[in-house]
Amino acid sequence: MSKSGFYLSWILVHLFVLQVSSRISAIRKDIGFQEKPICRNTVQGRYLLSDDNGHICDALSVDPQSRCCPGKGEKFSCHGCNLLSQCCNSYEFCVSCCLNPARTQKEQVLKVKVAKQSTAGTYSSVFDFCAGRCRHNSESVVHENAYISDFHHCFSLPSNSSAGATNANLEGRLNGINVIVGRQGESCDSVCKSNGQSCVPNKLLVLNQCDIMQKYMSCKGACLASMGPDQPAEVVDDAPKNLNPGACLFTRTQSMLSCEGSHLYTRRLCPCA
Repeated sequence: MSKSGFYLSWILVHLFVLQVSSRISAIRKDIGFQEKPICRNTVQGRYLLSDDNGHICDALSVDPQSRCCPGKGEKFSCHGCNLLSQCCNSYEFCVSCCLNPARTQKEQVLKVKVAKQSTAGTYSSVFDFCAGRCRHNSESVVHENAYISDFHHCFSLPSNSSAGATNANLEGRLNGINVIVGRQGESCDSVCKSNGQSCVPNKLLVLNQCDIMQKYMSCKGACLASMGPDQPAEVVDDAPKNLNPGACLFTRTQSMLSCEGSHLYTRRLCPCA
């Protein structure tokens, strides 16, 4: 074979190899390999967990690499949840139910503080909010050391949240609470004690709303902002005119809310349990 023939064959072989390689490369690009999504999950459950997609599964079913639950079955499950109070009897189902965009608005929860301290930051995601609120919620606790009911995993917005809350949510936070209108001049401590119960201080904030007071009191003299440790309350009809007889009173100074307060001319609205 001549030199020119040898070089021609060598060139043809390389062209063939390059053509085959390009075809293989194109096939690989077409097929591709999809990266597995990585999930965050609640981890802590002994038997169940919820991932950030809203799926529930047992610990043995979770994908060890992606940490996601299988995408089968119900999503955003509210099994064992009271949708009025937004409280559940299971932590994992509380988180799953909370993750439903129809129930939890992202733009609202990202404004909610992680803790009550003024320096506390806000939640960075809906999953962080749901996992945090469902785990610890002071509004589901009575006397600081016991739960009001089995439905103590709650994902409702805090009652003092700047994001606001609906009347249904406010009423839901009274689940398990006996709301009693006291006698004239009586404190909530006394009102609840006479019914064999105790006053629940952290529920006074929920009752300190005109819409809520109007469900339990006549408030025929309007609903007025006031200051005093006896609020929320209603002024009795025979009170002096300068005290606005018949009016319901709420306070904007939340630090003044107390179970001990009373006033000679008011009847208090009391949360007992």
